[in-house]
Amino acid sequence: MAAQLKRILQLNDSGADVDTEVVKEKNAQIGDSFSVEGVTVYQDANGAPVEQVSPLGYHVGWYGILFLNVSQMVGTGVFSTPGSILRALDSVGMSMMYWFFGAIIAAAALAVFFEYASLFPHRSGGQVVYLEQAFPKPAFLFATMYAFITVAFSFSSSNAVVLARYIYRAAGYPAGEWANKGLALGAYTLLAFFCLISNKWSLRLMNLISAVKLIILVFISVTGFVVLGGGTHIKDPHANFRNSFDGITNNANDIVSALVNINFAYTGYSNAFNVVAEIKVSPMSSRSGLMSLIVIQNPLHTLKRVAPLSLIIVSILYVLCNVAYFAAVPAAEIRESGELAAAMFFEAVFGTKAAKGLPALIAVSAAGNIMAVIIGHSRMMRECARQGLVPWPHVWASTRPFGTPFAPTLLMWLLTVIVILALPFGDAFNFLVDLRSYPDSVFLFLMVIGVYFIRHRRKKEGLPQAPFRAWHIANILSAAVCLFILVMPWYPPDENDYSFWYATYCAVGIALLVSCALYYFVWIKWLPKLKHYSIRTETLISDQDGSVSHRFRKVPNVDVEEWDRTHDEAGNVLVKSGGARSVDGSQHLLRRVRVTDREAADGVVLETKV
Repeated sequence: MAAQLKRILQLNDSGADVDTEVVKEKNAQIGDSFSVEGVTVYQDANGAPVEQVSPLGYHVGWYGILFLNVSQMVGTGVFSTPGSILRALDSVGMSMMYWFFGAIIAAAALAVFFEYASLFPHRSGGQVVYLEQAFPKPAFLFATMYAFITVAFSFSSSNAVVLARYIYRAAGYPAGEWANKGLALGAYTLLAFFCLISNKWSLRLMNLISAVKLIILVFISVTGFVVLGGGTHIKDPHANFRNSFDGITNNANDIVSALVNINFAYTGYSNAFNVVAEIKVSPMSSRSGLMSLIVIQNPLHTLKRVAPLSLIIVSILYVLCNVAYFAAVPAAEIRESGELAAAMFFEAVFGTKAAKGLPALIAVSAAGNIMAVIIGHSRMMRECARQGLVPWPHVWASTRPFGTPFAPTLLMWLLTVIVILALPFGDAFNFLVDLRSYPDSVFLFLMVIGVYFIRHRRKKEGLPQAPFRAWHIANILSAAVCLFILVMPWYPPDENDYSFWYATYCAVGIALLVSCALYYFVWIKWLPKLKHYSIRTETLISDQDGSVSHRFRKVPNVDVEEWDRTHDEAGNVLVKSGGARSVDGSQHLLRRVRVTDREAADGVVLETKV
């Protein structure tokens, strides 16, 4: 600790024009390395700068991690997808096994996220950060592709429409398409408003809704045991479990379709990684003379305990709910139930009148899912902006005026409104939803193989390996599932659910990724060469909320040598000791200050703006 404190207090007394020691200290977390509880943390300089103090605050405790994951996983899938999965697989036993397989697949991918989080413990955004760091070369290529997909598909139209439909069903009102659209817009606007005005209270509301979700699933599970025990009027509740593996489909497209549905049901197991920098940690301090040193702590400790717990809870309840469905409703009826598997269960056990209350419960679940998506996805969009890949990055990275990711949340709302109003319900609407799933599998596959690239680079550079390393079997399983989902949809299905070619969404997904790559080479490679300039990153620190971001600058080739002499690799201005330089109202240098007892109690770290 004394050595670390000495290093922090050290200044360059050489009299050189540029105080590189001060700047190196300032940028230890950007292009060099810094210590988190004695563990070396390193990230490539092209990555978005680390915000040592989160402008979004620290409102995510262990329960926040738990419910962020639970609320995104438990949307409407467990209530609606059992019928489509059974229809695809033609086997009750295999349908049940798929819910178990989904948990294993999610657990394997979760291990990959843990390794990345252990390497970059103070970066929110999840996959945005991990792809950025796994593939630093070609610089910005994969980050550009991910940023485009993240921003372009940042709508939650399907969840909002499902919410509206279930509200109307609970009210017993036969709503038309535009009535559903209107209520979907109103409900989404209200939920987005909560996320827009307060991080603290939006998280609390989401936690409350998530707790209600768990109570609903527990109730269904317990009811299933009562049915199996003969405590209801259901005749032969064990009928669906006899010879349950007969008639399993051999169609590859149907198998992967069921797998996609299962993956959709478990989507959200990694949502807490989008808010890593906002996780509460207990500050540790050490005194030496007049300065109090705050040791940057690692939120991975909390993540490692709570994130797996959320997956375990949800997977157990998923399996038990499906047992309940098959105990109460004949398989043939569930197969043709569409989105009404849970409704048929309630009707069979409690009667038609009691079943009318189920849509209200599902609407509550959908509302919590929307809030979890807004909270997680807005952080991903903000991180894309902090990379410099979005125009006016300081606007998108800003947390003014409410301390929330205001611009990303507003853009999500706007895109959701456009999609709901512009697209009619049916094939076009469902196609847009499916389209996002294909690039997602590509990015997850890249993230898995990127683990090995990072391990190789760290070993080559003499850096310590990650504090947590995903097991090889977990990496192999995750990569294999991604490849299966990417390849198998090209196999013709027995029945085409769309009015157009069954693999259209796959082809369009690939076309989008290729278009992003072409745009990148025109923007980063071809135009600079044609117009004789070079792309350089510049680090901006807002003097209003302390948010930190990169901005791309077009530096004429004749000025590149001077730029490189006066800026470090991460785009920070090299200045004389005690000096500072401001560009567009944003500061470019941090200086060391004494940390008061009050600041120490609040967990303030070592640096503040000049």
